[in-house]
Amino acid sequence: MSRLLCKRWSRLVTSFRTANCCGKRLQLSAFAFSTTSAEHDSPSRPSPPPIRVGFTESAGRGVFATRAIGAGDLIHTAKPFLSHPSSPAIHSVCYFCLRKLRNSTKPEDAGVSFCSDECKERSKEFYDVETKVNWMAFDDYCRTHGLKYPLLVKRLACMIISGVASIDSLDILQPASLTPEMISELEEGFALLRNAFTKTLVSDEDIAFLSKEWYINVLARIRINAFRVELAGGLYDDLLSSAVASVEAEAAVGNAVYILPSFYNHDCDPNAHIIWIDNADAKLKALRNVEEGEELRICYIDASLDLDARQELLLQGFGFHCNCDRCLQSY
Repeated sequence: MSRLLCKRWSRLVTSFRTANCCGKRLQLSAFAFSTTSAEHDSPSRPSPPPIRVGFTESAGRGVFATRAIGAGDLIHTAKPFLSHPSSPAIHSVCYFCLRKLRNSTKPEDAGVSFCSDECKERSKEFYDVETKVNWMAFDDYCRTHGLKYPLLVKRLACMIISGVASIDSLDILQPASLTPEMISELEEGFALLRNAFTKTLVSDEDIAFLSKEWYINVLARIRINAFRVELAGGLYDDLLSSAVASVEAEAAVGNAVYILPSFYNHDCDPNAHIIWIDNADAKLKALRNVEEGEELRICYIDASLDLDARQELLLQGFGFHCNCDRCLQSY
């Protein structure tokens, strides 16, 4: 993210919070699309996706179709705002885009790799910050406790220090509700992250933002908005034309936070689905015909689970009881 875009993003988040505080029914269509009206006039630029972000009656923000969408159609593609490889995949995927590397047989003490010069260049600024820090204690803590989201916070902190992201970059996303016990458990990770920075050449001014409050606030948002990135097998065209709710994944290669896909609400009988073909670019496709004005919904969990299992996972992982038609008809 360029510094200019970072500033624009910060202004947008501020505008969104101001509108919400005033109780306005904000339409986020300008935010939802990666293209601008000027770009639409160019035949070499992609058209905006057939969606808008608005408010639902009971589930907050949601994504709605602006025209009819056919089953199997690609709705839009979203690049991650924030991503990080999982600990087991750290040496087998690109450190930036999570694409699987061709030569992935590397010793555990080897450095990370990038799949292309483009990915290396795009990660240069935050990666230059990362390489100044000794992450051994922090990474060991994440690995031994099976934690993935603190790694995303680490990357975001490096992006902020390098100037490619702002401290309120994720404030537009819905936060999770954390109990006092959960907050207490996060304190060790915060201390390790903060200590890792203070023992380096990074100045105190650069990490002034890195308070326990900021750390917990970011983790609360990442916890319910991050996606587990699983690279799907099969051909690209076959996957996009398929209307099956789930695709067989080779492996989970990491986790990522997206802005627009995070606005999709949940349904145990979804009409849309996210797939990852060969990197962390999320592709949203329709699972069945969608009418103009209909809300597009995805399934946050394994849709094949029974009612009780689905309800428990959604309550524990996302903090809500599901009242979709499928669940209501199962009672």
